[in-house]
Parts: sequence; structure tokens; C-alpha cells
Amino acid sequence: MSLAPSRSLFFLAFMAGALTLGASFYLEYGALLRPCFLCQVQRLFLATFTLINLVAAVHNPKRYGIYGYGLVSMGCAALGAITAVRQVLLQNTASDQAGDCWPSLQYMLENLSFSQALRSIFNGTVDCVEITWTLFDLSLPEWSLLFFVAMLILGFMQFSRLIFSQRLRLSTR
Repeated sequence: MSLAPSRSLFFLAFMAGALTLGASFYLEYGALLRPCFLCQVQRLFLATFTLINLVAAVHNPKRYGIYGYGLVSMGCAALGAITAVRQVLLQNTASDQAGDCWPSLQYMLENLSFSQALRSIFNGTVDCVEITWTLFDLSLPEWSLLFFVAMLILGFMQFSRLIFSQRLRLSTR
């Protein structure tokens, strides 16, 4: 049984990311759900993840390129998962513990230093605590967390496949 080439796995990750990104834009513009700051950060990591996998699928890298693209892709997925975990934790706490409502991300970046804006974003706002949409009793941040964890598992599978094939080649010499 032959394993899928890395190009196919990068393309699979790209398609999953593109579909998820499309769903997030549909929920924002079609269902008129306003994303909070943590949602926007997750979307940034998702877009970066998707773009990296598209470039990797088109480039069709060899072994060291696969490691490079894979590590950067998994880094984006890990950062997205961390952000999603933070939002899930915020949603499970009392809403009075969340920070005040801010007008927009642009306002925060114009009136606060970058580190203060980043700290405010990760402290969470009232917008981040609200659960405005669920599917199968899971909120959007929980779905986002599931996606990022699935992409991390796919990345680990790809790395283990590469390491296993390298060891197999070395043992047959």
C-alpha cells in the first residue's frame, strides 16, 4: 500500500483551510455574525495556514522543503489552536470577568501600543465571551479548535511518514 505523496497532503490541508475560511466569511457576511478580536486572530492564522499549504502544494518540495513547509504550517495551526483554546476558556467563564467592549481592532492599534493592544485582545472582550452560533452544540471557537487540532494531527502524520520512510531506506542499505 502506497502512502499519499506530500503534495497531496499539502493540497488536502489547503482545501480544508480554504473551505473553513470560506465558511467563516459566509458566517460573517451571509449570516451577519460579527467576529470578535480573537476570531479575527484565528482567521489570520487560518489564512496563513491555507496560503502556506497552497504554496507547498504548488511548489512540490523535496524532503527538506517538506520539513520547512510542514513546520511553518503546523506552527500556524498551533497558534490558531492556542487562540481558540483561549476563547473557549473565556466562553466558559463568567461574562463579568471579560474585558470591556472595544470599538474595533483598528481603534485599538491606533490608540494603544502594539503590546497593549495584543494584551487586550488576549484578555478578551465581552464580544469574545458571547456564543452567537452553535452547530451540534459546539460554538465557533470549539469548531475552530477542532479544525486546528485536526490539521496538527495531519502534520504529525506527514512528519512520521517521512521519518519512517527515511528509516526504512537506511535499513535496506
